[in-house]
Amino acid sequence: MSARVRLGRAPAILVALIVVFSMAIPHRAATAADFYTPPSPLPSGNSGDVIRSERMNYKATIPALARAWRVLYLSTSATGQRIAVSGAVIVPVLPYGGPRPIIGYAPGSHGLGDQCAPSREIDAGTDTEASLISVLLARGWAVAVTDYEALGTPGDHTYMVGPSAGHAVLDVMRAATRLPGAGLSASAPMAVSGYSQGGGAVGWAAQLRGDYAPELPIKGIAAGGTPADLNAVAANLDGGPEFGYVAMAGIGFDAAYPELPFQELLTPEGRALFADIRDDCLSEIQSKLADRRMNEFTTVPDVLRLPAWQARLAESRLGGATPHVPMLLYHGLLDVTIPIAQAGTLRRAYCSRGVSVQWNVYPADHVGTAVLGAIPAGGWLSDRLAGRGAPTNC
Repeated sequence: MSARVRLGRAPAILVALIVVFSMAIPHRAATAADFYTPPSPLPSGNSGDVIRSERMNYKATIPALARAWRVLYLSTSATGQRIAVSGAVIVPVLPYGGPRPIIGYAPGSHGLGDQCAPSREIDAGTDTEASLISVLLARGWAVAVTDYEALGTPGDHTYMVGPSAGHAVLDVMRAATRLPGAGLSASAPMAVSGYSQGGGAVGWAAQLRGDYAPELPIKGIAAGGTPADLNAVAANLDGGPEFGYVAMAGIGFDAAYPELPFQELLTPEGRALFADIRDDCLSEIQSKLADRRMNEFTTVPDVLRLPAWQARLAESRLGGATPHVPMLLYHGLLDVTIPIAQAGTLRRAYCSRGVSVQWNVYPADHVGTAVLGAIPAGGWLSDRLAGRGAPTNC
């Protein structure tokens, strides 16, 4: 059952006019890579503190009248190290009646190359998710978008490593409230939204928030197309047209956990191909690796089944902790990328822990569900931000 759509404080006709006819405020083109290069050593401060910021463009197929900043902020790696993460903070120009809500937005898969980072693609007008962000901006909400660890900044992106992604999401929300000129309050109502890779990231934000960022007044979390069990997802994708996701995760976990055996287990072809995709965006990676299998590139039959890998993959499996915030989980019945069965297992795990879960299912594939679920998810978030009781169909 789909969530009811509410338009918050803005009448429906005003929202439509803002989304369809408004123009983004222009700023200079994307800066040189040195913005994204963190100072060494990192400055003192707390997670979520802004290291540096500057104005950027907000460009989307569905535009929105908004101010935007790129930010470099302090965060925490999966192993507890202090790191710098980049992202974007986007604030509607029109005034909001009361403290402006803040949405932490976790993007879906963009690739591994720094040029693929959401903040860079939004500035350039090439980000495919920017129009989904415009739907949130049209409600008057500010949106804080993370690039995740080492996507945009130097190093290998820790793709699909749950704790790292969860920290990055929570800290970009903190950074939004500490950004000079943005006019955002740390006490404003907040929510978190993400799909696909982003669905996993916001699931981790939900599970980590109680210990890591208890001060954030998060009222609801919407997670769609969620890769909750990476073993199940990898088994589904291995040998198929989207095997590139598995390869990216191999690189991501190797970057996050250097003790994992990986590089030394790659064949010469594996080393060459995996090195080649490290600076590619998603479409290039999928094209180069379509229909391949991980065991074609390794000297062992199943590297992901090695005990050290299984231990780290288990650490990134969602459902082992209790989010103390209402959750919307949604998935496509025809999703052949992220199996709905493992998302259903996550739903049951959260329900058994007493979490208020709304479960929505759509007759669509992975990409179609991202589109179909966006407006209902916005309505569900609007209700949570307004303090209305959260429905559940556990």
